[in-house]
Amino acid sequence: MSKNPYDILGISKTASDEQIKAAYRKLAKIHHPDLNPDNKSEDDKFKEISAAYDLLKDKEKRTAFDRGEIDGDGQPKWPGGAQSAGGKDRQYYRDFAGGPEGARYSSSGGNINPEDLEDILGSMFGGRTSAGGFEGVFRQQQSLDVHYRLDIDFMDAALGAQKQITMPDGKNLKIMIAEGVKDGQKLRLKGKGHKMPGDLQGDAYIEIHVNPHKVFTRKGRDIYTDVPIGVHEAILGSTIEVDTVHGPVKVKIPQGTDSGKKFRLKEKGIKGGDHYVSVQIVMPDKIDEDLKKSMTDWVKAHAYNPRKEKRKKSA
Repeated sequence: MSKNPYDILGISKTASDEQIKAAYRKLAKIHHPDLNPDNKSEDDKFKEISAAYDLLKDKEKRTAFDRGEIDGDGQPKWPGGAQSAGGKDRQYYRDFAGGPEGARYSSSGGNINPEDLEDILGSMFGGRTSAGGFEGVFRQQQSLDVHYRLDIDFMDAALGAQKQITMPDGKNLKIMIAEGVKDGQKLRLKGKGHKMPGDLQGDAYIEIHVNPHKVFTRKGRDIYTDVPIGVHEAILGSTIEVDTVHGPVKVKIPQGTDSGKKFRLKEKGIKGGDHYVSVQIVMPDKIDEDLKKSMTDWVKAHAYNPRKEKRKKSA
């Protein structure tokens, strides 16, 4: 005995078209085979949900079901409850199968409706899926494509890396992240999308999202960092170690370096780009008596007003 499609979708007989569609989308996102690989019960549940929706979204089918003319599988109900097209009911079957306007009542058996493909699959991989027209098969290859997001570390984007992802069919696939890949860039995996009857197969599109780095900032192929230096290093000069995406390098700080001074590290950025270091003078945690005395004595002998000097230069 076929099940009641209203019960399958968990809605009442007075449900609107929008309520029917919303119930179907909600259940499809839970029971879709791509989310439950190798789970026959979930696959059967999804087919049942799709068949119920296929019947109720069609106004003629829904009206015929509500009148008791067809069952939950979309098949005609014969007089007396018989399910056979033989004998005296054969003419009735022929008349009914054609329908008053040539309509035939049948079930999708779990086929995905193209107008709902975007909503069903769009949330599975954190992305969107586009759907085209449907005439027995999809008219557009794009309707079988899947789009989803892959988060990677800043250093993997800068230097390249190999990643393993799980495809919609449950298979693991290794992909190469090219050196210098940008945030928002898309990778295409040909033939790794959804499959449909007739050997139609879409592609998988992976949108790369690069996680920010705690120290490095990227602009094109160049890298920018702020590096703290002590007062003594700025006054006396020093050689400091600076981290780059290619490892630490030595940077010479000249005597009298101002805070904000930029140093260019040639070809230490991404794919031949440069690395720019901006030094920031940082005061010591504690100003002790020795430092205060030395600075007091220095100021007495060397009048120094940086604001006044700046005004002179800008005049």
